[in-house]
Amino acid sequence: MSLELVDVCSGYPSAPQLLRGVNLRIERGEVVGIRGDSGAGKSTMLNIAALLKSPASGRVVVAGQPVDPRRPAPLEIRTKIGIVPQSPRAATDPRQRLGALLAAPLAFADGAIKVRPERYREQLHRLCMLVELDPGLLQRRAAEVSDGQLQRVLLARALSLDPRVLVCDEPTAQLDEATKATVLRLLTAQAAAGTAVLLASHDAASLHAICDRVRDFPGSFMPPPAADPVAPGAPDFV
Repeated sequence: MSLELVDVCSGYPSAPQLLRGVNLRIERGEVVGIRGDSGAGKSTMLNIAALLKSPASGRVVVAGQPVDPRRPAPLEIRTKIGIVPQSPRAATDPRQRLGALLAAPLAFADGAIKVRPERYREQLHRLCMLVELDPGLLQRRAAEVSDGQLQRVLLARALSLDPRVLVCDEPTAQLDEATKATVLRLLTAQAAAGTAVLLASHDAASLHAICDRVRDFPGSFMPPPAADPVAPGAPDFV
């Protein structure tokens, strides 16, 4: 399944556009890396790609189907995209048990009002095995596990509905080297299984280690700004 951004723009009326004419296409089984400085707009672009934010103009195309930016994407489209956040701590309630955190997307897809992890025991065990996490940790609260363990839970959660695309915003930024290597290996395994992976990171070495191609943001995405017009006969200044 492919994911495509076509001439995507985003910004605020009182400020210059943060994204201007962004184009990107990622195919099944491909890992595409996005490298750029903080504040450049990477997270905004990833949120648009993940259908969490609508572009001001342009379009997002999922599996050849354009997504209407004026209304929420259909559930069958949204569940094809999994999201791995930058900060596992900021993305979770420290009091929540990991089993409930991991089961939430499964309950949502079932239309359940309340999350009951025991209903999804087999699925949760399978997801833990997928990300090399001890299933016994699911009884713990988010505050009781390490950053690396929590990030694995969030990766498993992103995979819980069998997405065709993974959008990862700096998923290794706060991890030690050993855990970082594990997360990158797990992402590589997902790509080998046919998942398209869009990965943003400051870490050039990590990107080049697992990505099929790496693009600098915003340089390789947006056209250069139009030159200011110069009136005929106006003097040049050095």
